[in-house]
Amino acid sequence: MSSHFSSPSLSSDPVQGPTPPGQTPGEVLALISSGVAVTRAEIARRTGLARSTVSHRVDALIAHGFVVEGTEAPSTGGRPPRRLSLRAHGHAIAGVDIGASHCRVGLLDINGTLLKAREDPLTIADGPEAVLGHVERTLHALLEADGGTPPRTLRAIGVGVPGPVEYSTGRPVDPPIMPGWHHYPIPEFFGDRFGVRALVDNDVNVMALAEQRRAFPDAMHLLYLKVGTGIGCGIVADGRIHRGAQGSAGDIGHIRVGERDDPCRCGNSGCLEAIAGGAALAERLRGLGLEAGGSLDIVRLVREGNRQAVRAVREAGRAVGEVLSGLVNFFNPETVVVGGALAAVHDQLLAGVREAVYRRSNPLATHVLRIEPSRTGENAGSIGAGLLAIEHALSPAQVDRTLTRDATAV
Repeated sequence: MSSHFSSPSLSSDPVQGPTPPGQTPGEVLALISSGVAVTRAEIARRTGLARSTVSHRVDALIAHGFVVEGTEAPSTGGRPPRRLSLRAHGHAIAGVDIGASHCRVGLLDINGTLLKAREDPLTIADGPEAVLGHVERTLHALLEADGGTPPRTLRAIGVGVPGPVEYSTGRPVDPPIMPGWHHYPIPEFFGDRFGVRALVDNDVNVMALAEQRRAFPDAMHLLYLKVGTGIGCGIVADGRIHRGAQGSAGDIGHIRVGERDDPCRCGNSGCLEAIAGGAALAERLRGLGLEAGGSLDIVRLVREGNRQAVRAVREAGRAVGEVLSGLVNFFNPETVVVGGALAAVHDQLLAGVREAVYRRSNPLATHVLRIEPSRTGENAGSIGAGLLAIEHALSPAQVDRTLTRDATAV
């Protein structure tokens, strides 16, 4: 499946008016990858550039392996023009999803198609050297599998981690379940070993990106709720990830719910995560004599028809829905997606969520609201991290830097 990228925004001059896009090869590639202009003639019309200049830009992109010129586009008279498209071969992107107890590494092409992936159990509390060392070995194995993708074709790496991230630096900041990770230079770790840019974000943000780009491309305002060991929310506003001023937007797991006093790992009490998170539910079920070590055991118990587990998940859904109803009133999304480990039993979880949201939210805010289970499933994190990296690799500035660097090297 192809990923769809937005064309560069127009910059405005107060006297001369908007500056047309396409002034650099990178901007021309943005027009091609977004589908706005897919022939040389369309690029010339869109940008106002001379056809000779367009040909120079396109030829440079073809020579550097970014674009192929192939099938004929519909003709408006005369010789049919040839269609331009992204060249998927020769450009690899890595998407890394690091969870509290797992790591999933995916290899994508530049179109966003997931080529191969591998998931392994690990413990994030083991620290960055152990965890990232495992990711490094896994990525090398995927690149070299079956004589596959040469490491030199790797263009960028995207990484999602289960904690707050200062997006401008890619460094975790006081992550509650990640001891030893505070301000750890994750981008530099990968840059030193693979020679490419690594972009790091909160895992829920990249999952939200995957759902919006792949499953709900028409939803410009979307909330993605990850309900697993903890609870978090990724926000897509006007088609873009909203991170807030410092990157902590969407930390809904520590919003207080009602008058509950359940102690939370953050030091407060009554937090949503302490009431409806997988760790809290598992502890509650263990208190009832059930074997429940975490979210996966809860899913197993629900699928086995255990009434206590079913009741606990539905009540967790109501608690999530109580917080979500306030978010729906405030943000007015058109789509809410529920993912994470507990979304595997979404019939029970979403029943509680929907019950609370539709009871407590403004009717106008819920008029066209969809509350749906995740459609990207277990691959959400690795695909979303990969899409984050692709958008960097195909950004006009990065493409222009690549072409300039290669020309200088020659």
